[in-house]
Amino acid sequence: MATFSVLSMKSLRVLTKAFSKTGTMLILAALIALGLGALHYGGDFLDELELLSYELEGSPWLSLARLSLAIAIFAMVWRIYLAITYRDMEPCPDQDLPEVTVVVPAYNEGAQVLGSLRSLAASDYPPEKLHLVAVDDGSRDDTWDWMCKAGQELGDRVELVRLASNQGKRHALYQGFALAKGSVLVTVDSDSEVLPDTLRQLVTPLVRDPQCGAVAGNVRVLNREKGIIPRMMEVSFVFSFDFIRAAQSRINTVMTTPGALAAYREDVVRPHLEGWLNQHFFGRPANIGEDRALTNLVLRCGYHALFARKAVVLTEVPLRYKGLCRMFLRWARSNLRETLVMTGFVFKHFRHTPALGARVNLLIHLFRMTAGEWLKLGAIGVILLSPQVMAVNLLLGALIGGSLPALVYVLRHRNVNFLWAFPYTLFWMLALSWISLWALLTPHKNGWLTRGLAQPPEPVALPAQACAVTVQGEVTLHQDNTL
Repeated sequence: MATFSVLSMKSLRVLTKAFSKTGTMLILAALIALGLGALHYGGDFLDELELLSYELEGSPWLSLARLSLAIAIFAMVWRIYLAITYRDMEPCPDQDLPEVTVVVPAYNEGAQVLGSLRSLAASDYPPEKLHLVAVDDGSRDDTWDWMCKAGQELGDRVELVRLASNQGKRHALYQGFALAKGSVLVTVDSDSEVLPDTLRQLVTPLVRDPQCGAVAGNVRVLNREKGIIPRMMEVSFVFSFDFIRAAQSRINTVMTTPGALAAYREDVVRPHLEGWLNQHFFGRPANIGEDRALTNLVLRCGYHALFARKAVVLTEVPLRYKGLCRMFLRWARSNLRETLVMTGFVFKHFRHTPALGARVNLLIHLFRMTAGEWLKLGAIGVILLSPQVMAVNLLLGALIGGSLPALVYVLRHRNVNFLWAFPYTLFWMLALSWISLWALLTPHKNGWLTRGLAQPPEPVALPAQACAVTVQGEVTLHQDNTL
């Protein structure tokens, strides 16, 4: 049986590697076919495009499209300049590193939470300055068992908290923050693993820049070898962090410090945690977007939010389309809410350092959130008027739109995986672009979509004296398997 399992794992690795090479070759073949098709049908397409432009001349939609193109070109050139001029900070030596608490919230994460805690415990960070707090948010599976195993392995290096019912990630983080020690709070998702130097790189901006109140880590894909979607998301994440957040860091205003890896100055966020915990939107509790809300909290207090490119965390992403849509819909709805929150203070005198870049970036973001959605609706009309033009535009859009992410990826990692930028761009246009429009129409819905918060879970049965748990600073050895 063991031999069969080993052979199965070897076969899986061989198939995965073969699939990766095959996928790359298919992408190359598709790009070549696209180029040949453009040469062959280019004349007919240009004639159709000229006729369509004549029919739309003077329409508000065409004017908006031209304005959008001009703004997009300006934004791209500006962000390229900012990203090119981004520089990493020299990591701090041991004696300069602050005392930190890493909070790891978990819900139905299973064995992965053990991997997360192990990676944190193995960090190149002075053990006496590093505290780990893992919070089980009322999981229905065996997450708590795996947390207990981490407690047995790591001893007093990790504090374990088990909530009696599922209250949401924001509440789980809040419970972890209540147990925090030191001057820096770090959040790491339970489906993520850090590299040995990640924490050192992450807290360095907080040490070297007294105006820095929050730091975003660099999120990469942990399960990128498990399917097409993770491979595409890997390229997307590299663009989102190594380019977009690097550019935002140059204007001291990273818009989102991701829940997968972020650090906050404790004395900045502590006084505002009650308000953050009880945030409402459209009269309902804000159950999603807790990371973006924390970022806004720090920015509104007048501090900078920066990006640490070398602070790498590997996180799992959905393998299937449905899960991917749910993830993006959560992000889109919280993005809408927190963009409105940000608009309420960015145009005021909210900090003493220059804020023009933050305001320009927000205006570009607002334009894309509003005018961009109208252009999507206009694209439906173009499909009806001229399907051929729209089909070619989609292919050209995938080629042009994927070029910058592909370039960023190949410059950073220098391998052929950059080619996944092109199918991802086409995939986004055809299968994911509806999400931001739907979020704009349904901003009041703020559930996680992958779970319900109404029904408390049954407690997981554990062996007596399974582990020690710290709750509000007190250690209790459990005999009855519940808190």
